[in-house]
Amino acid sequence: MPSVSSASLTSTTAPAPAPGEPALLAPLSPAVRRGPILQLSGHVALDADGTVHGRTVAEQTAFVLDQITAQLSAHGGAWADVTMVRVCLTDTAHFAEMNSVYAASVPQPFPARTTTYGPLPGDFLVEIDVMAVPAETGSPAEQPA
Repeated sequence: MPSVSSASLTSTTAPAPAPGEPALLAPLSPAVRRGPILQLSGHVALDADGTVHGRTVAEQTAFVLDQITAQLSAHGGAWADVTMVRVCLTDTAHFAEMNSVYAASVPQPFPARTTTYGPLPGDFLVEIDVMAVPAETGSPAEQPA
């Protein structure tokens, strides 16, 4: 296994939310880049005014995927650079509805994905985080392995 020097593992974090973006709900960085890898923290359907966006899992999923698209772009990436997606749903009954919106919103080839189930705060029904290797630092292969 090749060794990695500590100099190649520099880490950058995203600044605090800009005006018009919702405040963070927890002590975290919205995005962290370490070497070529960009990790976006979990996104929930939180409007800029701090209210939950959407009442259905479809509405919330679409909103969250739009947020992720914007964050990827802000960090020099796109969905083609995403290698892993993690979805957390509050109810197994929401899977088909989330999956339908996801399939229509995320371009193919789809990244690897895990879906888990558990409680989320407030009225949030879905949380999604992604890991990417943006093209400016070395894009993953265009076809799945």
